[in-house]
This record gives sequence, structure tokens and C-alpha cells, in this order.
Amino acid sequence: MENILTGLCGTGPADPLPLWVRGSIGHCFNQLTLNAIPHTILAAVSACFLGTPRSGSGVPRRPGWRCRIAASFILAALFLADIIPATISQQELGPAYLEVLADGIAALTWLTHGVALLMLCRSIHGSSRGPAALALLTLLPLPSLIITLVWYCQSGTAWSPAHPAVSSRFTILCLQLASLLVYVISYLVPTTERHEFLSINSSWPQDQLISEPGTSVLVQQRVAEDGESWLSRFFYAWMNPLMERGYQWKLNQPQDVYLLPRQLQAARVCDRFYACWQKKAALHQVEEETVSLTSPIIAPGDGSSDVRDSLHRAQEPVRLFSVLHAVFGLRFYSLGLLKLAGSLLSFSGPLLLNLLVNFMESRQEPLSHGVLYALGLFAGSFLGALLRNQFSHEVNKMTLMVRAAVISAIYRKALRVGGTRLSRFTVGEIVNFMSTDASRLVNFCLSFHEVWSLPFQFAITLYLLYQQVGVAFLGGLALALLLVPINKVIANRIMMSNKEMLQHKDARVKLMTEFLRGIRVIKFYAWEKHFSTRINACRAQELQKLRAIKYLDAVCVYLWAALPVVVSIVIFITYVLLGHQLTATKVFTALALVGMLILPLNSFPWVLNGTLEAKVSLDRIQRFLELEDQDLEAYYALGSPSGMASAIEMRGADFSWAPVKEESSSQPLPTGTLQLHIENLSVRKGMLLGVVGKVGSGKSSLLAAITGELVKQGGRVYVCDLEQGFGLATQEPWIQFATVRENILFGRDYDARLYEEVLEACALSEDLNILPAGDQTEVGENGVTLSGGQKARIALARAVYQEKELYLLDDPLAAVDADVANHLMRKCILGVLRHKTRILCTHRTEFLEKADALVLMDNGRIVKTGPPADILPLVEAIPKFKDVDKRQKDKAPDEQSQEEDIETEAEESSQDKHLLRKEEKKEGAVAFQVYKAYWLAVGSCLALSILFSLLLMQASRNISDWWLSHWISSISQTPNTSVTVCAASLPSVELLLFSTVGLVSPVQALDTAPVPSNASADVNFYLMVYGSIAGANSLFTIFRAFLFAYGTIRAAVVIHNRLLQRVVKATVTFFDTTPTGRILNRFSSDLYCVDDTLPFILNIFLANMYGLLGMLVIITYGLPWIGLVLLPLAALYFSIQRYYRRTSRELKRLYSLTLSPIYTHFSETLSGLSSIRAMRAAERFELENQLHLEQNQRCLFASNTAVQWLDIRLQMIGVAVITAIAAIAIIQHQKELGNPGLVGLALSYALSVTNLLSGLISSFTMTETMMVSVERTEEYTTDIPVEPQDKVVQVAADWPSRGLVEFQHVVLAYRAGLPNALDGVSFTVYPGEKVGVVGRTGSGKSTLFLALFRMLELKAGRILLDGVDSRLVGLEELRSRLAIIPQDPFLFSGSIRENLDPQGKRTDAELHEVLEQCHLRDAVTRMGGLDSELGERGKSLSVGQRQLVCLARALLTQAKVLCIDEATASVDQQTEQLLQQTIRQRFADKTVLTIAHRLNTVLDSDRVLVMQAGRAAELGSPSSLRQKEGSLFQHLLRSGQL
Repeated sequence: MENILTGLCGTGPADPLPLWVRGSIGHCFNQLTLNAIPHTILAAVSACFLGTPRSGSGVPRRPGWRCRIAASFILAALFLADIIPATISQQELGPAYLEVLADGIAALTWLTHGVALLMLCRSIHGSSRGPAALALLTLLPLPSLIITLVWYCQSGTAWSPAHPAVSSRFTILCLQLASLLVYVISYLVPTTERHEFLSINSSWPQDQLISEPGTSVLVQQRVAEDGESWLSRFFYAWMNPLMERGYQWKLNQPQDVYLLPRQLQAARVCDRFYACWQKKAALHQVEEETVSLTSPIIAPGDGSSDVRDSLHRAQEPVRLFSVLHAVFGLRFYSLGLLKLAGSLLSFSGPLLLNLLVNFMESRQEPLSHGVLYALGLFAGSFLGALLRNQFSHEVNKMTLMVRAAVISAIYRKALRVGGTRLSRFTVGEIVNFMSTDASRLVNFCLSFHEVWSLPFQFAITLYLLYQQVGVAFLGGLALALLLVPINKVIANRIMMSNKEMLQHKDARVKLMTEFLRGIRVIKFYAWEKHFSTRINACRAQELQKLRAIKYLDAVCVYLWAALPVVVSIVIFITYVLLGHQLTATKVFTALALVGMLILPLNSFPWVLNGTLEAKVSLDRIQRFLELEDQDLEAYYALGSPSGMASAIEMRGADFSWAPVKEESSSQPLPTGTLQLHIENLSVRKGMLLGVVGKVGSGKSSLLAAITGELVKQGGRVYVCDLEQGFGLATQEPWIQFATVRENILFGRDYDARLYEEVLEACALSEDLNILPAGDQTEVGENGVTLSGGQKARIALARAVYQEKELYLLDDPLAAVDADVANHLMRKCILGVLRHKTRILCTHRTEFLEKADALVLMDNGRIVKTGPPADILPLVEAIPKFKDVDKRQKDKAPDEQSQEEDIETEAEESSQDKHLLRKEEKKEGAVAFQVYKAYWLAVGSCLALSILFSLLLMQASRNISDWWLSHWISSISQTPNTSVTVCAASLPSVELLLFSTVGLVSPVQALDTAPVPSNASADVNFYLMVYGSIAGANSLFTIFRAFLFAYGTIRAAVVIHNRLLQRVVKATVTFFDTTPTGRILNRFSSDLYCVDDTLPFILNIFLANMYGLLGMLVIITYGLPWIGLVLLPLAALYFSIQRYYRRTSRELKRLYSLTLSPIYTHFSETLSGLSSIRAMRAAERFELENQLHLEQNQRCLFASNTAVQWLDIRLQMIGVAVITAIAAIAIIQHQKELGNPGLVGLALSYALSVTNLLSGLISSFTMTETMMVSVERTEEYTTDIPVEPQDKVVQVAADWPSRGLVEFQHVVLAYRAGLPNALDGVSFTVYPGEKVGVVGRTGSGKSTLFLALFRMLELKAGRILLDGVDSRLVGLEELRSRLAIIPQDPFLFSGSIRENLDPQGKRTDAELHEVLEQCHLRDAVTRMGGLDSELGERGKSLSVGQRQLVCLARALLTQAKVLCIDEATASVDQQTEQLLQQTIRQRFADKTVLTIAHRLNTVLDSDRVLVMQAGRAAELGSPSSLRQKEGSLFQHLLRSGQL
């Protein structure tokens, strides 16, 4: 160093860089420290801004920029110019080298600075002064210039004709100062405020689409990151306001999060992506055509062709990978440089550490070396931290871009693919492309750079190891590689078990679904025990696999934990056998390097796995993107042959549903391979064409052919006004998850007059009055909260509101009763739509008399066309009832039964507007109770022993490290003769998850020592002790791993059992007010979390916590003074992590909150594709998808950045600890207090402090997140209302033996606060009597049965059975002694035998006899006997047959009291009569209560009970009530309600 300085400055070796020379500052000092160094800093900072993204064109520029840019370039030129006279005038200022060096650096700096200003001027900063830090730094070289100027003036050589070179230098110097002054002045020119331009304002119209539809655009929504200074970018200062808000619980909705940086905004990314896709498609295209992916779906006549043409005319399709590569490749690969630099710097730590320890041992080295090493440690760790952090941040940004591109590409494709081709994939599969497959691709971005950097680290480590122990390292390496296949075998076993476990889990969840769907029936029949047993059996199988997984996992963990020790011992043995001497130095260095080897070996399989998964996903998505698009231009003819009058014409057209065999058709009709052949069809504008024909004759297919959803195989199709689209009401109404009004408006503006007219025409006005919030009521997914008739009418209203010219109505009258059907026909189809062209398919021929013409279809052909008078008789001749019946079966049953179904719900929901609304969400941190519950589920003793084994494991590991340092200290008394180099690893945060037991202390020890003469005996002794400590450690490790696995499995068992027991005993009201999905969630995802994810994270968290404690103990033991630094840092750490945890929790919540709309919207789009396309709403849906995606990406970006925000702060804490230790070590060395061994140990631990700190926070945050699942299951195990389980009276085995039923003043309400559903009902049914119960909807008919079976507890009054109060009998006993045939027949998957007799109490003979009586014997024999499977919900039987099975069950109970809730629409007339007959014969001597809908049932009864408003209004024989004038019964008969 000294030599270089003397050469540069031309000074003596005694004082190479003199500060003061002849009364002024030394020129060399001035040029180097005051000129070159400030310029270098300015250059580095300016370089940070070279990548600033450009902003939109509309940003106004400030005038000062041009002057500053000009000044910078002038300065660069002046410094260059100064080099020439400097080299000529070898004057007394100093040697030429110095001048050239200083001027060269300065010229480069100002050049860089000028370019940086250019970039900033074009960016978002153009409107402000730009970063203040940058401007301040330009003042740093000023002192140097002024000092030189003063020198010139003092020496009087400024203007000397004798020295022209000197004079010209002086002139240049003055110009430099002038330029700098211009620069400063132009910076200080007044400016507009900066923050205005950070909100989205009108100058950037593109962003308005991104802002929320509901919020005003000028809200102060900051754009993340754009236009921030370099300091703010490196340390994420721009995130501080957001972290602050999160800390104050102010992050409640997605709008509270920053907008995405411009380059990440979904719209921009997608535009880039599609532009590139178009280019590729154009290259692939054979014919040269204009290509546009964003053109509207139809562009008739202008000759433009859509990419879909090019896609399938091209020989080979565009590869998704090549497009992604072209768009993002360059930026992605350049991140590799950051990664490389970061990886190299991570090696600097251990190398410098080694030098520092050597320095401490030798008393000869000068102090400056020690200081240099310490500074080097600081600089290396600081820079490494910055680079690694920026790398992660940039990769995260890349993944967001890729995710946006892939998701929107899939969505766009789904909108454009022909419906028939789309049916190759199920809806679930396509949604999976968007969720699972897209996220696998994104994960590949993270693992790609690992693929090359891990082998690279591995190679360097091996080389260093080779330097230490020569060939001996091969022995250890061989062992390590041997473990890889063993691990692979174990991993495969784990994968297999996992697969099987998931199958058992699916089976259990399916059972659970059935249980919840049929909960009423199960309670009616008292079958809870049977179902619990079945569910528990599935759970037991699932747990068996889970045990296998967890124990294999424990073995895996143990192998990796033991590996470093075993490998190093093998290396040492080999080394000794080769005849070398082992020294302490060799031992430490080898140990540290082996620790480094393990990480790449460990994580490489995971990385490869991720890469392979990404490849599979890419191929899957590619297959989807290769589907052919709808090609409407080829499909429709452009001109009409018969002039303007016709709306639709088809000539000789052939269509088929699919060119492929399709198993999973998502189409409403089971068309199979129906071919449609239309010879000649012409529809005049404004006519009403009726389409009739039996089921499966091709009516719906005709409509699909008109909208272009079928595959045309020939002929011509003409439709007028194509761009406008069609008003389409499909057979299965498609309802969006939105309010009723949004469903009807469907993206059009609200027009009050039209809206009212449409509601009136579609008979929706009354329904909206019933709904809790009118037309603002939210409709559930697929309209679950509506009856079938309401859904059909809303879908019809939507079509009418669109005001199209052409209406295609597919049986909108099917799901409504006669009155409503009449109304729709009159007011809507022949009213509002009277001037439009309408095609109506329907089975209700009575409404078609007013049609202009009818088309009769059969088998995919038009059999006859003509006026209604000609065609209707032909249709009537086709036995209509059976068909209607069959169709009724495929659809929702009649309104009446619908209303019956939701009678109870309607009564409740009218009370509280959101019956099934919000799920409870606990705010803030997880309560202590939850941890306590989990602790108790594991079991206190077990939990304590797990913690104790962890302590033993950590202690033994730290003791082994301490032993090594003790060894070095005991030897280092002798003078130092050897210097070695060693390296230790820094495990990266991602790999923490996979490293040995959560976290292996990465550095066993890092030290070096001199070679003593009498080594071997000592070495053997020390190695022996070391080996035994290591052995003990490995024992504790395996002990802990198995204990932990056992404990967490035990917790999983306990939690499931408690949850299931509680849910089985819950009251019916709980199931009515809680959506099935919510309960299922507890049994599927929450339990999976408790089974699998929680233990995994908890394991890592505990290991991290103990690791950190062990590290602190060792560091403070080695250097007690470090405590002074650690205390403030600990306080800082605590406050940072508190900030982070709160915000991160909120951001994650927002992320998952904004994620489900993407999938909901997508699956909705898929189910409503035909409607969306027909009504030409595809572009709006695509935009909606982009908005949902943007919302979600905003939260994800903020969430990712919060992690980086934390990471850089923790890294800085780590840097502080390392620097502090190094500094303290040097001070101790000077005072001769230090123990080199302990210092080395402390520093080697400190190198891993950052990873431990961030690992601790992230694992703790994740543990908290996972604990929410325990919280949710706990909530159910403690808070659900349960049915009373007590029984007071022991009844006889044959009770009720007579069948006498008495209701005495029964009062009952569904829930507290609701009006009474039964209000003082009293009546008696005598033994053996048949009573029919009638009344309007909501009069309390079904509630009578609920009261009798004690599904709801009475408020007052009592019900007696054979004189015994039903409340005193145990629930199970009561329900098993009564029989019921419910309205909707409930069957569960399993055999017929299980469905008839779940408890297995009856013989085969009895079962066959019952089936015989129910006329099911033949059907069952055909299916394969009693043990044949029924499938989910009994789908292998028709609805009528299912009803008969329920009758058979009732017959088997041999109860004295039978309740029948008569189903309206499931059974045809003939079966109906058989049923009645069977009931009459078999229940002749039993009491029968029937809720009757059919006249003949009522007239058959002995007496009729008429219910009204929850009271028993009339009771008497049917004949007497019928004759009685003004009786309710008579009124019901007349109004056709029966």
C-alpha cells in the first residue's frame, strides 16, 4: 500500500500521504481523498438510477433538468480536457499519474451522472427536483476545487505567460466551478409539490382502469417504489407509511395498499405479453395476415382476422414458454449476476474471519491489518446483504409479472375457445391451471437461479476442502452421495403414503359432505352413531398413513443431522490412514467446509423437483392454450340470401356437439354425440317461433347452433346484427355471485324506467319484496339462496334488460308454476318483447298457441314446420306427461316443493337480512387459549418432554462447538506456524426449511491453529471427546424427532375427535344457519393444517428459537462485552418484528381475501360461457378478471415487499453484531485479553445470526397463521349449540305400542327473537288413524314434524306419545321409534343394504320382502343385488326410485307412528298409486300423518288438519270440511293449491 502511494504522490516512504505541506493542504491528499473518493461515491450513487423506469408521456417536466444535464456533460468534458495540460506541465503540483487518475475518475463520474439525470428526467421524477441525496452528493468535490483555486492564487502562477499549460488549467478550473454553480442554481429553481404526481392523476389515463370502481381516482393512492431514491429503494423506506398503517390496524381493505409499480401493473404486463404473442403467431403464420389478439370477438367485413385463425392455420402452435422467455428472459437472466455476486460475497465472511483469528493469535501482525480485516468483514457482510436482498426483491417482481401474464392468458383463452372443445377439460381442471399450475410456474422463477448456484457453491467448497485434506475428502463425499439415494427412497415412500393419505382424506371429506347434506334425515332416523363410526374408520386409515409419513420424515431429518458429523469423521479417518498428521486447524476447517457441503446436497433434490413440477404444469397449460378458438367469421355467412326481412337463416347446415369423444360434457343436455341437421330454417324479424319436441330431440342444440357454440360441419348460417349478440336465457339458469340488480343489469347502465318494466314483466317484483335487502340482496354462488323459479326469472330478466334484437329462450317456463308461467308469457314474451325476434323452446305446449309458427324437432332434425294449429295436435299425441316428468327430474322440482324446502329458511331469513352471512374472523393475534388447547391436545407430559429433548439436543451441539474452541485455545500457547483458509456456510433463508433439523448450526467451528510437535496423542484425545459429544447429540436428535412426530399426531387425533363429536350432536338450527362449506372447511383444510402443516412449521420455529438461545449463550460467553451491543439490538429487533408481524398478518389476510374473487369469477365465467359470449360481454369479463388480478397482485406485492423490508433490517442487525464482535476482538487483542478460540467461535456463530433472526420471525408468523386453524376448530368444539343429551324416563321396548299422538298447546320458534312458527297448536291423533295435513306455504306444516321429532325444543306446551311426554325420552330412543318419509329422498353412497339398514339389524329375507312391497325388487336385482353400490346421493337410481327406497326404510322400522312429507314432482302417476296402495296395506293398523299436496291423498285420509299461521285452524273429515261453506279447506281446494 505504502509503495503505491509513494509512487502516485512522489513522496517519501516515511509519510506517503502528507496532510499539510508548506502551509496548505497537501496536493496528493487533496486529489485522492477530497477529489477522487467523493467522485467515486457520486458515480456509484448515480449508477443506481440508471435503471429508473420511464413514466407516461403526460408528466410535465421542470425547466431545471435541462440545465443540470447540460452542466453535467460540460463538467465531464472539462475534466477530460484538463488531462492534456496536466500531462504537459510536469509542474510542482505532482506527478502526472495522479492528475490523470483524478481527472479520469471525475470525467467518468459526471458522464454517469448526466446519463442518470436523463433517465430521471424521463421518469416520474421529471415533475420534481429528483432525489435530494443525488444533488447533495454533487457538492462533495467542491472543497477540493476551492482548495486548488486558493493554491493557484497564493502561488501566483494563475496567469503566467511563461507557463501556458498552467494558465489553461486555471481557466478550466474556473469553468468547472462555474458549471457546478449553474448546476446548483438550476436545482434550486422553485418547483411544484412532489406528492401530487404520486397520486394517479388525469395525466395517466391507463391507470384509471386499475383504480377501484367505487373509489374516486384522486384518492392519495401512492404508487409503490416508482420514483423513489436509491436509499429508499435499498432499505424500503417507501414501505414505512404502509408498515405504520398496518401496525395501527388500518389495513382493512385492498384499497389501503399501494398501487403496483407501473412496470408490474397487470394491464401493462399483459399488453407486452400479448404483443409478443402476436409477433410469434405472425412468424408462425403461413399466410401473411394482419393479426390482432385484442380485436373484438367479431369483426365482420373488415378483413381483419383474429389470432385464433392464425393459431390453428399455423403448422405449429405458439409455445407459451418461448413467449415468456422473449418477454421476461433478459431481465430474468441478468438477475443471475446479482445472485453470483451475492454468493461470492457470502464466501468472504468465513475467509476474512479466518484471517482475523490468525491475527489475534499472532502477536506480530500490525494493528492496521486487524482493522482492515474487521472493515472487510463489515463491507463484505453489508454488501452481500444488500445484493441478496435486492436479488430476492427483483425475483419477486419477476414472479408477479409472470403470474399476471399466465393467469390472464388462461382466462383470455377460456373466453375464446369453442364450447365444445372446452369440454375436454372439467371446470375444476381449468381452475386448477389458474391456481396450482400457475403458482408452480411462478415457483420455478424462484428455484431457477438455485439450479446453477447450488452446484457452483458445491464446487467451490469441494475445492477448498481439497486444499485442506487432499484426496481424503473423497471418502466423505462418497458417503454423502451414498445418502442421496437412501433419501430418495425415503422421499418416495413419503410421497406414496402422502398420496394414499390424501385419498383417505378425500373419502372422509366426501362422507362428511354427505353427512352434512343429509343431516336432517340422519337426525330423523337417529343414525348419527353409524355415520360417526364410518367417518372415524376413514380417519383411522388416514392417520395410519400420516404416522408413516411423520416417522419417515423423522428418519430423514435425523440422517441429515447426523451427516456432517459422520462425514467429517470419515474424512479424518481416511486422512490418518493415508499417513498424514491431523492438526487442530485441519479439523476445524474441514468441519466448517463439510457443513457448507451439506446444504447444497440437501436442497438440490427439492430444487430439481420444483423444476420438474414446473415443466409438467407448463405442458398442461400449453395443452389448454393449444385448443382451437371459436372462429365466428368462418361460422357465419355475411349476407342474407333473402334480403333484409329475415333474422336467421340456415341452409343445409350440419352441426355436431364435439369433434372429440367427450366424457365430461358441461352442457345441460346429455346429448352424447347428437348430430343436428337443419335443411332449411328461416326466421322473419319480429316473429315468435316455438320449438317443440320430446326430451333429447335437439331443441337446446338448435339454440346453441344459432349462437355458434356447436361445431359446424357444413352448410350456411346467417344471423342479422351479429355484433349486437343475442338475448339468451339458458335451460339451466346461470346466476352470478352478485346482487340481484347486478345480475339483471349485467354491465349495462341502470335505467330506472326500463328496470321496473323488466321486473314487472318477469314477475320479480313480489319476490324482491320478500328478499331481505330487495334487489340489493346478494345471491350466493350459482344462486344458491334462490328457488329454481326465481333463478329462471332472474336469468330471463337479464336477457330482456340487454335490449337485444334477437331472443333465444330455452324453457324459461319450466321451473315456475302455472300462474307465473301465464304472467311471463303475457307480460314478457308477448309483452315487452313483442317487437323482437323470439325463439322459444318449451314443453308447456299450452302456451304456444299464440306463437307465429312452431318447429317440431325429433332426433336432431326438423320434422315439421307450420302454424300452431297444425303442429300442436302432433305434440299432444306424444305422451307428454312422462316427458315432462322426466324433465322435471333433471331440473329443480316445482316452485311449490321449492318453497316447501325453503319454507323454514324463508321464515328465518325474513328476520335477519344476512341469514348465512359473514363468517367470524378473529382480529389480532391468536389468543393464549388456543395455544393452551393445542398444548393440552398434545398432552402436558409429552409436550414438556419434547421441549426438554430439544434443549438437550441444542446444548449438546453447542457444547461440541465449545469443545473445539477449547481445543484450539489449549494448543495456541505455542508460536504460530500455520495459516489456513477455511470457509463456513450461510444457509439461505429458503433452505432453512429443508436443512437438517430445522436449522443445523451451519458452522461447526471456524478456527485455525498452529501445528504442535507432539500432536497425535492430543489429537486422539480431543477427537474422542468430540466424537462422543457428537454421538450424544445425534441420539438426542432422533429422540426429539420421534417424540415430536408422536406428539403432533396425538394432537391431530384429539382435535378431530372432539370436533366430530360436537358437530354430530349439534342442533338442526346450527346446520340451517351455517353453510355446509363452512363446516366442511373445518374438516378439510383446517384439519389438514393441524395434521400436517402446523407440525412442520412449529418444528422449524422451535428449532430456530433454541438455536438462537444457544447462539446468544455462546457469543456472550466468548465475549462478555458484546452484551452492551446486544441489548439495544434486541430492543430494536423486538420493535421491528412487532411492526412486521402485525402488518404482514393484515397483508396476508388481504391477499387471501382478494384471491378467492379471481377463482370465483373464473369458475363463474366458465359455467356461463355461452351466455357471456351470446350477450357479447367477453371483453368486460376480461377487464373484470384483470381488475381482480390487479387487486390481488397489489396485496401480494406489498406482502412480499414487507418480507424484504424485514429482511434488510435484520441483515443490518446481523452486520452490526459481526462488526461489533470484530471490533471488540481487536480491542481485546490490543489489551491482550482475548481468547482466539472463543472469538472465532463467537464470530462463526454471528455469521449465521441474520438467518436465525429472520427464520425465527417468519416461522413464528407462520406458526401463528397455522394456529388460526386450531382456533377455528376450537371455536366449533366449544361454541356450537348441542341437542339435549339427557333422558329422564326409561320407556318400554315396544313403546309407543298404540300410536296415540297428542299435541297440547305447543308453541315453538326457530330461533330466539323470531316469531312463533307454531302458536299454541292442540289436536289429538288416535291410534291407527290417517290424518292429512294441509295449508299454504309457511303455515307450519313441516314444523309439526320437527316438533314431534324434537328437532327443535318447544317454548311451551307438550307432545305426548301414548301418554308419555316426548321431552322426557332420550333423543335417540324417541327418533328411532318413529318413522318418517322425508320430502327430498336422502341416500348416501354405499350399498343398498347400508342405505336400508345402516345398523345391520335385519336379515336379507326381511330386506327382500320390503323391496318387493315397494316394487323395487326388480330394479335392485338388475343393479346386482343388495350389495350393489348406489353412488353419491344415490345417483344410480331415478328420483322416483329413491323415494321408494325411503319408503322401504320406513317399512323396516315397524314404527307405530309414520310421518310422510309428500314430495310433489318426483314420482309419476303409476308409481304414485303403487306407493299409496303399499302405505294403505302395510300401515293399516298404524298412525299416519301426511303433509299432503295431492288431492287424492287428502280425500283418502280419515281426517284433515288445516294449518294456518302456525295454528291448527280446522280438523275434521275431508267430506264434512268440503261441504262446510267458507271453510279454509274449501278455499284451498278452489284456489288449486292442492
